[in-house]
Order: sequence, then C-alpha cells, then structure tokens
Amino acid sequence: MDRRRLSWIVGALAVVAFVAIGLTQTKGDNKAPKANHFDLAAAQRRLAGAPAPLAALHAKASTLVPDAQKTFSDQIDALKGHPIVVNKWASWCGPCRAEFPVLQETSTKLGKQVAFVGLDASDDDATARTFLSQFPVPYPSYVDRNAHVAQKLGIGQSFPTTLYYDAKGKVAYVHQGSYATAGAFERDIRRYAMRTAS
Repeated sequence: MDRRRLSWIVGALAVVAFVAIGLTQTKGDNKAPKANHFDLAAAQRRLAGAPAPLAALHAKASTLVPDAQKTFSDQIDALKGHPIVVNKWASWCGPCRAEFPVLQETSTKLGKQVAFVGLDASDDDATARTFLSQFPVPYPSYVDRNAHVAQKLGIGQSFPTTLYYDAKGKVAYVHQGSYATAGAFERDIRRYAMRTAS
C-alpha cells in the first residue's frame, strides 16, 4: 500500500473518530437548534472603528475560510499585538452549538479590543454554513476539515476548546469544554488574553 493511500485512510479514520465523539456528545442529534435572534448587522455597527486587523475579521463575519493550515497561521501572525481568542467548534457538537450565544454576545462586546477567530474542525462545510446562517458571529471561522490545525495546536479531540493568545502571540491558556455564561467567558478573556493588553 503506498503512502498516499495510507495517509488518506488514516485521515478518514480520524474524521470518523471525531464525528463519533461528537455524536456521543449530542446523543446522535446533529440538527442545528432553532435560530436565535442575534442581529449581526447591529453587532457590526457596534464594532465599527475597531483597529484595522480586527476590522478585517469583522468584514469576514460568519464566513468559512478554506485551507486552514496556512491561512490560520498567517491570520494569527497578522493579529500579533492584539489579544486573540480562538474557539474550536463543529456543527455536530451539541456543547459547541449551545455555546454560540455566549460567543455572539462576548465577541460583540469585546471585539474592538480582542480578535476572535473560529476554527471549524472535523466538520462538513455545508452543514457548518447552515449553522452559521442560524447562529452568526462577527468573525470568520477557518476550515480544519481533517483537524490538522487542531492537532498541531494540541487540541485535536476536545469539542469545544478555546485558546487564549496574549498580545505577544503566545498561548496563555487552553479551556476545554463550553462556556455556559458570557460572564465566565469574559472573565477568562480578561484574565488570560487581555493580561498584557492593558
């Protein structure tokens, strides 16, 4: 068996494993919840006047950016000098879906000071786009279909996972699991990501 075929089989098995974990978390229910009432246009108006690197994220609100391996790293590099919050999610993950209202509220409140970036891992693009149309956020998500970026970051298996980068571009904290409240999420952002920004 040649290396290319073996690599493809290993990648396919990894995706199946991630989906199996997600279905366990969601008890087999992979339907998106009923759309909420978040007003993305109003959020973008509130975020007007953000520093240019953050405004560039807001301009790609609720979109999926393909080919994450290189573009994700480039994006993190481009955001140095700003605190960064990266949320790894998937549309099939129940705790991820439940967390989205918290992400919507907090990224709107702090989006002029903090860069928010999504990492959509081990997911189906069409399903992820449908979910984002129902639960939009004022920042883009990078496609990580085979979870290569997540694995490189050391967060390959837990959904959702949130990484906090300080303004120097160093990972300051990794939170596994969802946030139930915006207050808890904001406290961790201020404690870990914004600690060198003030």
